Amino acid sequence: MAVMCSTEKNENQHIMIRKYKSTDSEKVVATWNHAFRLAHPFLKAEYVEKVKVDMGNIYLPNSETWVYEEIETILGFVCLLVIEIGGLFILPSHHGKGIGTQLLDYVHQFHEELEVEVFEKNKIGIPFYHKYGFELLKSYFHEETQQVMLRMKHSRIEYNRSSLTSRLFQLQA
Repeated sequence: MAVMCSTEKNENQHIMIRKYKSTDSEKVVATWNHAFRLAHPFLKAEYVEKVKVDMGNIYLPNSETWVYEEIETILGFVCLLVIEIGGLFILPSHHGKGIGTQLLDYVHQFHEELEVEVFEKNKIGIPFYHKYGFELLKSYFHEETQQVMLRMKHSRIEYNRSSLTSRLFQLQA
């Protein structure tokens, strides 16, 4: 299943959210590498390299992954393991353009609830997930990295209720 829409800039330019294909692996891992290193400067290089290898060999082949593509260029992707977001990464040059939100909105069509684990020191992921409406479930110490990890949850039903409530308050004002 793919979503396609024309952009306002150029009628021939297309944006698509589509299912990951194994032929995307190199581009997706490259996107992950740029975004992960920016968001996780506090992690040791050995751990980052291990996860990079695992990304192509374990995580991508065993998750439901969707890519955000513009003119055949992958700008971001989201990986799901049932309802858990295993990764949501956007090329740093495209941060703040709504791509992460579009990817989450897309996968939320198929899952009423989503959960994610984010390192407490991730100064990009934490604000993004809070803005989207994720709530903290718990925090714990991640032994392998010696870092604090936050587990967060988002419910589409609660999100829709709060969006409706805020719209009603705006109409009354």
